[in-house]
Amino acid sequence: MKLMDIDSEHLGIPDAEYHAIVRMPSAEFARICKDLSSIGDTVVISVTKEGVKFSTRGDIGNANIVCRQNSTVDKPEQATIIEMNQPVSLTFALRYMNSFTKASPLSETVTISLSSELPVVVEYKIADMGYIRFYLAPKIEDDDEEMKP
Repeated sequence: MKLMDIDSEHLGIPDAEYHAIVRMPSAEFARICKDLSSIGDTVVISVTKEGVKFSTRGDIGNANIVCRQNSTVDKPEQATIIEMNQPVSLTFALRYMNSFTKASPLSETVTISLSSELPVVVEYKIADMGYIRFYLAPKIEDDDEEMKP
C-alpha cells in the first residue's frame, strides 16, 4: 500500500484574550452578511460601547447596520450581548463570512470574538456536543489607497 508521508508542522491555535466578544442570534448575523454582500465585498465590524456596527461600501453606495446590546428580551437566545474591553474595528471579506453563516441552522446563537491583529473567531455552539469555530484573518488596508486624493 502506498502511503504519503507529509512533512508539515501541526498548526495549533493559541488561546488569546479578545478585546470584544459579541453574542447574537445566528439568523440575524446570517441576514446581515447576506444583505451587505449585495452592496460590497468587505465588511467592517466595529465594536464600541454603543453596539456592534457592520458596514460596507460598494459601487451603489454605503450600508451600515448597528446592533445594540439587548438582554431584556423574553427569549434569551435572541439577545445581543456585547463584552468589550476596548473598541475594535476590523475589515473582513464578506464571501468568507457568508460561507461561515451556512452553519447557522446548527445553533440559535453565534459568538464573534474580535481583537486587533488577531483573526476573528465565529463560533456556533452545537447543543451539548461541542462547537464549530471559523477563523478569518482581517484584511489589511493599503495605506497607498488612502493617500490618493
